[in-house]
Amino acid sequence: MTQLLEQALLPATATIRDAMRSLEESRAQIVLIVDHGRRLQGTLTDGDVRRALLSGATLDANVTDHMTADYFSVPAGAARADVLELMSARQVAQVPEIDEENVIVGLHLLHEMLSPVERPNAAVVMAGGRGSRLAPLTEVVPKPMLPVAGRPILERIVLQLVGAGIRRIYLSINYMGEVIEAHFGDGHRFGASIEYLRESEPLGTAGSLGLLGGNGPTATNPFLVMNGDLVTQVSLGRLLDFHEAASHPMTITIRRHIEQLPFGSVEVDDDRLIGFAEKPTRTRLINAGIYVLNPSCLRHIHAGETLTMPELIGRLTAANKVIRVFEIEDDWIDVGRPIDLDRARRGE
Repeated sequence: MTQLLEQALLPATATIRDAMRSLEESRAQIVLIVDHGRRLQGTLTDGDVRRALLSGATLDANVTDHMTADYFSVPAGAARADVLELMSARQVAQVPEIDEENVIVGLHLLHEMLSPVERPNAAVVMAGGRGSRLAPLTEVVPKPMLPVAGRPILERIVLQLVGAGIRRIYLSINYMGEVIEAHFGDGHRFGASIEYLRESEPLGTAGSLGLLGGNGPTATNPFLVMNGDLVTQVSLGRLLDFHEAASHPMTITIRRHIEQLPFGSVEVDDDRLIGFAEKPTRTRLINAGIYVLNPSCLRHIHAGETLTMPELIGRLTAANKVIRVFEIEDDWIDVGRPIDLDRARRGE
């Protein structure tokens, strides 16, 4: 737990005086009352303390008599966008994070969530695909704008980038691009500066990078490239730090994908059975659709050409460039099929 969270914790045996001291010493502006197992019992703010004193409570009064037991909280691992949405709806500046046993595991502060350390890196989000496998939904809404828990997938990505301190964002658009532009505009209301890479025809997952030109943050710093149909909690800041710790031109993200065969697997030697497994599983490493590129990678892309990311990776490896891999262990869903969209909407 962070030092700030530790400063905000008080046992249920604490007094109003203890709470006032905690509020003075911590910038959290809230006290979290916990039992001996760190299970959250209630919260106390400056306002609660003032109301307690005005009602005649002494400084030695027990905090549990004046705490708010009907507090707002979020489950462990909650998405940043969901936390911000709760804070906005309930007009609260602090939200505790608790696990299934009601144990406090974190504390979200509005001023910290809105003011992350700004990074010099930019991000390019590929949002121009037709999403044919999700038809007929994508006949009226572009795939990145399909809602998940009441918010378009692409908006979740933009907020995730801003939350990681990445404010310069390029959206690569083609199919129904005007819908995306109308929603995001210049990005101001999302805390970002958004520009558009407009493909007159589909250029592939790497081809639109040729529209970046030779200026701007992508010319001087490593930059992110993301597919616009991802729902993930991966730490983008940690990914950038991982990439920048080495001198390689590209980092690709990978994820372990477990497949279960629908049939029993049989191993034989000539006509003799030597092994049998009922519906075994096999694990493969798959491309997770998030990349970090050095500006030098752009030299391998010709303006206006159609190019996929695997083809760009092939050009780099052919030039004897080493490409790093970063494994994603956080929640991750590639919303490419109806079944994947259903999973994302159910929060699986």
